[in-house]
Amino acid sequence: MQPKNKYNKYLNLAAFMLALFAITAISGCSNAQSQQGQEQRPDPSVSYMMIKSKAVDLTTELPGRTSAYLVSEIRPQVNGIIEKRFFEEGADIKEGDILYKIDDAPFKASLKAAQASLDKAKAGLPPVQSREARYKRLLKGKAISQQEYDDVKSQLDQILAEINFLEAQVDTAKINLGYTNVKAPISGKIGKSNVTVGALVTAYQQIPLTTIHKLDPIYVDAAQSTAEMLELRENIKTKTIEKNAHENKVKIILENGSIYPLDGNFKFRDVTVDPSTGSSTLRIVVPNPSKILLPGMYVRAVVQEGTAQNAILAPQQGVVRTPKGEPVAYIVNKEGKIEQRFLTINRAIGNKWLITSGLENGDKIIVEGLLNIRPGMSVNASEFQTAEKE
Repeated sequence: MQPKNKYNKYLNLAAFMLALFAITAISGCSNAQSQQGQEQRPDPSVSYMMIKSKAVDLTTELPGRTSAYLVSEIRPQVNGIIEKRFFEEGADIKEGDILYKIDDAPFKASLKAAQASLDKAKAGLPPVQSREARYKRLLKGKAISQQEYDDVKSQLDQILAEINFLEAQVDTAKINLGYTNVKAPISGKIGKSNVTVGALVTAYQQIPLTTIHKLDPIYVDAAQSTAEMLELRENIKTKTIEKNAHENKVKIILENGSIYPLDGNFKFRDVTVDPSTGSSTLRIVVPNPSKILLPGMYVRAVVQEGTAQNAILAPQQGVVRTPKGEPVAYIVNKEGKIEQRFLTINRAIGNKWLITSGLENGDKIIVEGLLNIRPGMSVNASEFQTAEKE
């Protein structure tokens, strides 16, 4: 029995060694095939776009609110009862139109009384003037004393002063009588009436009778942060941005996203900064003949900043982000290998990024095949014609 067991033991060992050799041979063949496949794998194909610097008009989009060009709150200037209203609420009003009629009977009576007093004073003037002239001649001949002449001259001066006072009284009465016709001081669209016929109104009362808004043109007040303002000034100072002929033109985007058909004009920048928002107000004057813009509407103003000469624009599909959020682009260098560039982005312009550093004129930025590349790798690069046409 022992020789047989010993024979089986050697037989099992031989089978184990044979199997181990076979596994090693197969593994070696597999590794060789894998290495050979890697050596024969072609360079990955990528598509690139050529970076070409050009002049670009830069704009900034700011939030804003509309406000009336002129606002007039109509208040009475005399006391009285409203007799009639001459306008329809919401209508267009012209400057000088009569809006309300206040009972004028008391003011007519005041005018008559003032006129009568004036006439009475003027009636007593000629005798005193004649006496003063006669006394003046007698004084030269020393027929009367200086005191007698002075008394007559004083009487004449008092009558003249009284006449001037009464003339002012007449003028005041005429003005008050004219105030019984409440007129529109400006042209525009009138709002609702706060009083009805028969209401008692008082001069310069707190509640206005109605309000008139001039809506053509109309103001747009846009807010710009002081940081953006300082950056723009620095760019202009360093000539990174040059002013253009259309810098005062402003496009208006309505709340629904549509573009307002008429351009506005930049008027001025407020000299103060809102401490709660850190922004300054830009006032824009916009034509509004169709009354599309109404006071209080939210709009966006596209303000011209200037022109950036030799600006570098990179397609957005060619810019990726690192795990830290840093913008990165991959380019094909002269040797046909991949280079990684970290970028500084200023803003988006359409479907491209405005690059301030990281790319140069003539660089080939990869826009397709980014998943299969890494820095230093050789690639088979071709120009992305479709993107270039777009």
